[in-house]
Formats: sequence, structure tokens, C-alpha cells
Amino acid sequence: MEEFVYLIRPKRKDFIESMTHMEAKIMEEHFEYLKGLLAEEKLILAGPCLDGAFGICVFKSESWEDAETVMNNDPAVSNGVMSSELHEYRVSLIQGK
Repeated sequence: MEEFVYLIRPKRKDFIESMTHMEAKIMEEHFEYLKGLLAEEKLILAGPCLDGAFGICVFKSESWEDAETVMNNDPAVSNGVMSSELHEYRVSLIQGK
């Protein structure tokens, strides 16, 4: 398995403060999606910047194509709430390992 990171960025600066009910629902689906990746032992870590600038998801996948599918299936991405970008990644240091 290879490691990847995808970044998600809100499509507007004040997203945290101005999130609509529908966007909040999509972000809940996003969180559940990531919990599913964690349960499948694909997710290494995920979380947002507290200023709302972006979020990251570091995960394992079989290939670039599979990693793109993981990113594109994230409800925040597939519903157009967040823009995304994918990168190959390597966890070099991690606490507890």
C-alpha cells in the first residue's frame, strides 16, 4: 500500500461561520466517511486547521487511481462543498510508533 494525502479547502473564506444547514449535513457525512476509512484501516490521520483554511486526510491506498477514488468519494468533495488536491505522501515520523 502506498501513502497519500489529500487537502480539502472550503470554496469560500467564511465557510465555518456561514455554513448552511445542507453544508453542515454534508460535513457530517464527510466525518462519517473518514470514520469508515479508519475502520477499514486505510486512514492514518485526518483533521482540519482550526482557522478553517484547509483539512487533510493522510491515508493508504493501492494506487494513485484508487487514491483519487477515495478523495473523490469524500462527500465534501463529491458534493462540491470543498475543493481538493491529491499528493503522494510518506509518513516519516509518527508518535507512538
